[in-house]
Amino acid sequence: MLRRLIACMLLLCCMPLCAPAEEVGQAIVINEVMASNGMYENEESYDWIELHNRSRKTVDLSGWMLSDGKKNPAKFVFPKGTKLKADGYLTVWCTGEDGVAPGSKSPYYAGFSLKAGGETLYLADADGAAVQTLSYPQQYCNVSWGLPAGFAGTPSEADYGYLETATRAKKNGSTVYAARTETPALQTASGFYPDGVTVQANCPAGAVLRYTLDGETPDRKSAEFPADGLEISKTAALRIRAFRDGEAASAAVSATYIVESEQLTPVVCLTTDDQYLFNKKTGALVKGTGEIPNYDKEWEYPVNIEYFNAQGVCEINQMGTFTASGHSARQNAQKSIALYARKAYGHETFAFNPFPTRDYKGYKSILLRAANSDFSATRLRDIVASSLAKGQGILYQDHVVIQVYINGEYWGHYNLREKINKHFIAAYEGVTEEAEVDAIDILARTGTDRFTQNGNNEDWLELADFCKKNDLNDPENLAFVEERLDIDNMFTHAAYQIILGNVDFTNVRVYRVPGGKWRYILFDVEACWRNLEKTPLEYYIKPVSGKIQGFRHEPLNALLKVPEYKDRFLRRIAELLDTVFVWDNVERQFDEVIAQLEPILPRHIERWNNMKLKNWQTNIGATKYYARVRPRKIPELLKKAMKLTNAEMETYFGEVLEKLEVTNARSE
Repeated sequence: MLRRLIACMLLLCCMPLCAPAEEVGQAIVINEVMASNGMYENEESYDWIELHNRSRKTVDLSGWMLSDGKKNPAKFVFPKGTKLKADGYLTVWCTGEDGVAPGSKSPYYAGFSLKAGGETLYLADADGAAVQTLSYPQQYCNVSWGLPAGFAGTPSEADYGYLETATRAKKNGSTVYAARTETPALQTASGFYPDGVTVQANCPAGAVLRYTLDGETPDRKSAEFPADGLEISKTAALRIRAFRDGEAASAAVSATYIVESEQLTPVVCLTTDDQYLFNKKTGALVKGTGEIPNYDKEWEYPVNIEYFNAQGVCEINQMGTFTASGHSARQNAQKSIALYARKAYGHETFAFNPFPTRDYKGYKSILLRAANSDFSATRLRDIVASSLAKGQGILYQDHVVIQVYINGEYWGHYNLREKINKHFIAAYEGVTEEAEVDAIDILARTGTDRFTQNGNNEDWLELADFCKKNDLNDPENLAFVEERLDIDNMFTHAAYQIILGNVDFTNVRVYRVPGGKWRYILFDVEACWRNLEKTPLEYYIKPVSGKIQGFRHEPLNALLKVPEYKDRFLRRIAELLDTVFVWDNVERQFDEVIAQLEPILPRHIERWNNMKLKNWQTNIGATKYYARVRPRKIPELLKKAMKLTNAEMETYFGEVLEKLEVTNARSE
């Protein structure tokens, strides 16, 4: 008996761990295809192909080939050691890009992309023998094409269909559909209806229309839309979807109906499923239960976006994506939200321009900013201070004071802002070629790899190090810097930070377009106008060899050792003090925003309970005080920091100080 047991064990040890070759062809199938992916990670939404091992044994895929072209079956070759476990799934990301580095979820990145209009895929083994050929038809955003769960035979193309829910790396749904129902249409425009509204909709022939009012995507169990129209008596986010027997459900159509007496400001309405917003496991706007808060995970989810201008006209109603935005302020109950137009949802841009100082035709992305660190103080410092940069040769984010609704629920005051990225810079600089837009360099803080937002940082780091090590009074050294840096732009940026007194001095960002010079962006200056102290002057004016604190200070200070540029810097500050920061001009900017905020703040405060109106008014008074008085303090602060003589003080600031003593006089 013992001998027989040993013999059996030896036999088992000699058996192959992988499925024999004759079984492999039936074991491995293309199980699911996503050719119109709208789920983004790190601003990418690669298409994908999922393989499934239907056998009970591991299959070695080393050398296997996957392609979307018959003439080139080896567009993607599985690396040596690739094995697919029994009943396992393997995803190949179809990037359309060569040299994409493997990510954390899958090491398999193919250089071809998938055509949403339909094409043929080819799977072959390591010997080049065909394993499967699969043609798929027109595809739709976030709707995959695959086999039904449990399919056991040799699949033909007729066995595949649309899956209403994509299930990458998981078991497919049990039902697939050969066609998809057409998208319904709402006849009643979204918008403001003080007395309520009866909404009418067109339903595709032979289909049933179902709806929700809470942002959830309607399913086959949702309420049926009334044939004579749906009465809406309170603000709601309506979503409708058509269902026809034997077909995949249509795309959802969304519209917000706001039943209120006054609009007061432009409005943005967001509509999406709770799983993307507030679900503890998957919601992007909550902390969640893991070690890393959900709102810090950069999840990007689908959302319907509507924008109503000040007259109540809906300028956009389209699907896009959203993420939580900001840094430490993500901990606030009211989160900042970034919105993106994405091709997978039918629109590559938001084809509107809400910003008063821009003439652009549209935006790739926009930002709903929740005042962040100014959340419970004034809610206006950043937008007022930034607006003072208009016409001063420096890029800044324009703004619109708005209110936001999420799934029909009032979400309070936000400041709609331009979002800083390569498209934002390209629009400002007039860069239109896609390759040049992609090549724009954008760096934050010190510009190291960690703070490289787009492009390359080598030239910037080389420039900063050069300024640290070389005397720019040498004409050759100076020319090296002048060729690479927009010096007047840098002086303007430093001047604004110093005059505003922005204590969050790490908010420094530089950029360079192809063929251009390094330039600065004025952004996130809400930590300004809080005191009359020298900060952030000590971080800007310091020895070239001094410790790097938050940003590269060397270019500015190396240039200040050159008499010509020291003179230019001081004259630039004097010019701004004499024009932009004269109190009448600053007060106009304050009062314009305050007039928009005051009527909506009581409701905002009721929603978030984050401040009291009386405290807000006190904070506004204090902020105005610092904004009025601080410009008068700047010359003396510069005298100490730069060791200016009395003669220099008179030359640069004599007249402007006399003017400020009158225009910005302290109010007792």
